[in-house]
Amino acid sequence: MCYRFNGSGAGVRAGHDEKMRPRRSLAVLRVCHRPAPPILCADMVRLVLFDIDGTLIQSGGAGEKSFARVCTTEFDVPNGTQNLHFAGRTDPSIVRDFFQNHQIDPSPENFQRFFDRYVFQLDHLLGQLAGRVLPGVPEMIRRLRALPRPPALGLLTGNIRLGARIKLSHYGLWEEFVTGGFGDDHEDRNQIAAVARERGRQLLQEKLPGDQIVVIGDTPRDIECAKAIQARSLAVATGGYSRAQLIEHQPTWAVATLAGVDAEEICR
Repeated sequence: MCYRFNGSGAGVRAGHDEKMRPRRSLAVLRVCHRPAPPILCADMVRLVLFDIDGTLIQSGGAGEKSFARVCTTEFDVPNGTQNLHFAGRTDPSIVRDFFQNHQIDPSPENFQRFFDRYVFQLDHLLGQLAGRVLPGVPEMIRRLRALPRPPALGLLTGNIRLGARIKLSHYGLWEEFVTGGFGDDHEDRNQIAAVARERGRQLLQEKLPGDQIVVIGDTPRDIECAKAIQARSLAVATGGYSRAQLIEHQPTWAVATLAGVDAEEICR
């Protein structure tokens, strides 16, 4: 497994409460801090972008534990992740903070060293930890695919692409997604969102304005990403933030879990 990083923020691979119509007993909250987009048709959304950790899966901390092992075994820094913040951030930006905290040269070679060992540790640890696919995820994917004109499904994540593939393959989800933006595209999540939108445009051969994109994630940074590309956002409280905390950042919708979310409603 090989990941090449050029040290410049890019890698090289070897955004009144109205209830939606709920399914089951889940009430989905639409947060209308701006006028709702016009309803053009029931399948207006053409691209749905999912975050990974805390949105699709809970890995038992495999990512953070893998980072910690690399800090110790490859760079001789025990407890190297102690002052690092992970939620909603990109893998390269976290590594850069680690290097800065411990006076390690942020050279392309050191990024390469880190991520080569990281993906090895990640693949090893996922089989040892009690992770899971989060509630409602398989059903949500099925509902989106069952729409009369289903949107393309993609990823919008701070994970490097190989790390994302290892995680989602372990839980049988990788093949569900056909495009995306990853941590090795840029260190800035908002720039990753722009990359994901452009890849969606190329895939669909459509102009793909922001109101035809929905970003689904569990942190304020996911909401911010959506706003950066004028997309809608579905905030889900299955990570480290409560629904109330997510609503403070003005997503289009906020839910407790993806279970029961009406795919047709969010794709209007």
